Amino acid sequence: QANKGEIPVDEVRILEIKQSVFANNDQRAELLRRELKEKRIFLLNLMSSPGSGKTTTLTRTIERLRDEFKIGVMEADIDSDVDARTIAATGVNLDADMTRQGLDGLAAGDVELAVLENVGNLVCPAEFDTGAVKNAAILSVPEGDDKPLKYPLMFQICDVVLINKTDVLPYFDFDM
Repeated sequence: QANKGEIPVDEVRILEIKQSVFANNDQRAELLRRELKEKRIFLLNLMSSPGSGKTTTLTRTIERLRDEFKIGVMEADIDSDVDARTIAATGVNLDADMTRQGLDGLAAGDVELAVLENVGNLVCPAEFDTGAVKNAAILSVPEGDDKPLKYPLMFQICDVVLINKTDVLPYFDFDM
C-alpha cells in the first residue's frame, strides 16, 4: 500500500520521447544547406581542441586557395578576437556571429568557400548542426590518440579528420 502522497506503481507511466531536442535547429540547418547549395556556396565547419592548429591550418589553406575561390571565414571564438585578427590579416571576409548571420555578414553572394572556425573544444561543436556542407576536425599529435574514444560524437559527425603536428610523432606515444 502506498504511503500518503505517493503514486502507486501501477499508476506510473513511462513515456519515451523520440523527437530530438535539437529538431528545430536540425530543420533550420537543413534549410541552410539547401540555400547554400542553390547559391553554390561550400560551407565547412572546422572543429578541434584549443591549440590543435585550426587557425594555422586555415591560414595556410587560404594562402593556397585564395586565387581559386572567394573565401570567407566566420570566427566562433567566444573569449577573444585573437584568431579573428589572424584570419583578417589574410585578407578574407570576416564575421563572428552564428552561421546564418555570419554568412549574411560575409555578403554570401560574394563567397564560394565559407569556413566556420568553430569554438575550440570537442564537445559543444559536435552537438549542434551548423548547416555546413561538410564537417572537419583537427586532431593534433600532442593531444593524444585517445580523443576519438573520449569524444566519439565529434569524430562520428566529421567527414574528415586531419592529424596535425605530425612532426612531433617521435616524441609522443601516438598510434596513427
